[in-house]
Amino acid sequence: MVARRQVFEIKRRIPRQKRASETAAAILEGAAQILETAGLAGFNTNAVAARAGVSVGTLYQYFADKNAILLALARREMEASLTEIGHALQSEADPSPEARVRAMVRVMINAFGGRRRARKEVTQAILSMGATREIMAPVMAFIAKEGARVGLAPQPIFAALTREQIFVLSRSVMGAIRAAIMEEQPFVTSRAFEDELVRSVIAYLSAVTTQAITKP
Repeated sequence: MVARRQVFEIKRRIPRQKRASETAAAILEGAAQILETAGLAGFNTNAVAARAGVSVGTLYQYFADKNAILLALARREMEASLTEIGHALQSEADPSPEARVRAMVRVMINAFGGRRRARKEVTQAILSMGATREIMAPVMAFIAKEGARVGLAPQPIFAALTREQIFVLSRSVMGAIRAAIMEEQPFVTSRAFEDELVRSVIAYLSAVTTQAITKP
């Protein structure tokens, strides 16, 4: 179990140059591979360094400890997912609200490149660190900025969300996916599970919009 901690430094060296960026990326990829094959029980800086092909000393130039690696890995995967969702929202293949919501949900379900064990272990670590709010902050900001794209068909049909509504919507979807991952539910990547998440998002957005229209 990863000990609960306060705010800590993730990276000691800021990887500005290409080689430094590649080294940091290799360390995070090595960490993901270790978590997928050995879980948290086999996760330590020595193992990660060996898998990444760098010395432990080099690893510590970028990450203060294994908790910093876990947090950086969570951030990397979240950023990658948001980037992919952004591309999906800009796609003209099917601009309908349902198709856009489905594209978003599908990306979130298949985050971590399908590495379910690694995702479970990172999620457990983030919960133990008390870092959920930090990891979810980019999601909140993304929905606030890009969420309007969901309702383009070809014009917005959903009302803009308040801060509270963004919180409820993001936590409900991510919470359901997280629970399925943590419980190792066999249906986590099924179309049926995806359908239910899409249904819940569309229903919530429709209800919020109806309330906004009828509110005196």
